[in-house]
This record gives sequence, C-alpha cells and structure tokens, in this order.
Amino acid sequence: MTATAAQAAPLTAADVMTSPALSVSPDASLAEAVGLMLDRHISGLLVIDADGNMVGVVTEGDLLRRHEIATTQRRSWLSQLFTSSGKQANAFTRSHGRRVHDVMTESVIAVGETTPLVDVVELMEDRGIKRVPVLRDGRPVGVVSRADLLRALLAVAENPTPAATDDATIRQSIRAALQTERWAPTTTIDVSVKDGVVELNGIVTSDGERRAVSVIAENTPGVKRVIDQLVWIEVYSGTVIEAPKDSGH
Repeated sequence: MTATAAQAAPLTAADVMTSPALSVSPDASLAEAVGLMLDRHISGLLVIDADGNMVGVVTEGDLLRRHEIATTQRRSWLSQLFTSSGKQANAFTRSHGRRVHDVMTESVIAVGETTPLVDVVELMEDRGIKRVPVLRDGRPVGVVSRADLLRALLAVAENPTPAATDDATIRQSIRAALQTERWAPTTTIDVSVKDGVVELNGIVTSDGERRAVSVIAENTPGVKRVIDQLVWIEVYSGTVIEAPKDSGH
C-alpha cells in the first residue's frame, strides 16, 4: 500500500468479508462438510442452526485427529490415568463422531461489520485463527479469512493511487511519510527528486533502516526509480558501510 493510500479511510470487516459465508448445519455429516470445503477450496465453515444462529465453526484443524485415517491422539497409560473420563470421552467423540456437531469448535470469536480491519488481523494473529465470522445483530453475515485479506491487498496493488506529476510533490510526500515513522532518521537523510527519480543521501544506523527508507520512497506515487546513496554507520563500532554499488531500485 502506498503512503498516500495508507491515509485513506481505514478498511473494515464489511469491506473485505466474503458474504454470505458458506455454512453447514450442526446435524450435517462430516462427509458433507469435508466435501464442501474441498469443492470450494476453503479451510473452514460456519455452523448455523435451523434458527439462523451461529453455533460454532468446523475447520481443517477440527478434523486432524480421526480414527478413519489412524491419526487419533496417542496417550500413555500415565496420561490416561491423570485425564478425567469426561475428557477422554470428549476426545473419543471428536475423533469418531460422524456429525458436524461432534467435532465443531463451539467457542467462536466474531467481529462486527464496522470492526476496523487492523483489529481483525490482530485478533487472527493473537488467537492463531485463519478466519473470523462477521455478525450483524448477533447473526452471521459474512466471514473474513486470510484469502479475503489477500484479495484486498491485490485490489490495492492493481489500482494504485494516481501518480504525482511534479518532483516537489514527490519529495514532500516522502518527507511526510518519513516523519510519521518513529524509527526513521529524518534529521540525517536528504531527499532529492528529479524527473521522478529519487536520490537518498545521508546516514542510517542499520541496514534495516536503509531498506525501509527506500521502501517509503518506492511506495510514493510518481516515483520512477530510487537511488540509494545512504551511508550506514554501525553505532557501537563506528564502522562505515557505503551504499551498495547497484543502489538503484
């Protein structure tokens, strides 16, 4: 996403979700659920009851431990000794049950349509999940999956912000973008632009800073090429590392 695009109104769950989300009944057979996931090339389904309420999700992860393919969890006699009979019975049901309600995950994390996309992504990362149902008045209206995030990314990449036409605007945009980043060494970097070609001069304190500054320039509308002339000075040793010979991007 370009620096200018990043200033647009933040995306929400409703902007990228797949709607309606594919779903199955809790009484559906596992064969039906698995067949639907394979046919549609998805890794999970919402589980919706007869009243339209979401009662769970069934995913690939719920189907890893199955007796049909001899992947049920192995338990030592000591483990079985300290595992309650209730937990052992539940594990048996999950690995041998033939209906969606036997294997589905009932505790589901969901978001609303207006939830900012950044919050959705943080939720996915924090909980280690691949999809998040989207609710309206408690009823599911869609789902945001990793694939939906990729589609949103592709849409922005294929429709970039219109390019600036003058060098002064390009330079101003780069300087403004650097000012918004706390890591950016703004006081030690000079940016010059001629005919859309950006030249970066000055000092950075890590190779990571060098590349990130170049990325800001590359992402600025109107930039045709970036020439990296930044000098990297290693803080602790004072070692000076010149810009690479092939420093044009």
